[in-house]
Amino acid sequence: MSYYVHESSYIDNDVEIGEGTKVWHFCHVQEGAQIGTDCSLGQNVNIGSHVKIGNGVKIQNNVSVYEGVELEDYAFCGPSMVFTNDLTPRSKYPKGPGGFIKTLVRYGASIGANATIVCGNTIGRWAMIASGAVVTKDVTDYALMAGVPAKQIGWVCECGIPLKAGLSCEVCERTYSLENNQLIQK
Repeated sequence: MSYYVHESSYIDNDVEIGEGTKVWHFCHVQEGAQIGTDCSLGQNVNIGSHVKIGNGVKIQNNVSVYEGVELEDYAFCGPSMVFTNDLTPRSKYPKGPGGFIKTLVRYGASIGANATIVCGNTIGRWAMIASGAVVTKDVTDYALMAGVPAKQIGWVCECGIPLKAGLSCEVCERTYSLENNQLIQK
């Protein structure tokens, strides 16, 4: 195998796992899931059926990525963060996969510990969701979101540092401009 799976984890049939990926203790990867190269699934991670995960994705402990969620390359999911896939669940009236609402986490986005992403929303490229935030609407690229419900409190650099008024990163020196309420890297 070109990837690592701890002996306590379960990998169902018809699963694709890329080279260099590590699946740690007590994980379950369900049928039809696709996981890219060089990913890390921490302890007690569940990947639902037909979930697509890009390359270089890091999913920390105790996260379930339910069917209907897609993680693009280099997305980060902090410990115990939550995805949903049904806005109106009822045990007595299950909708099945046809009723799941899609959620997309774009390239390089980070979601903090214990945050909740309500289904049907897109987290933009390089966006950062603070720990404990509850995302109830789409998040624009590079947005820094916090609170319940989550509101934009600023902008964040590709390297992860919050940007100050000049929209220039103090650490990596990338510079940005604001055009039509969208952050653009120069």
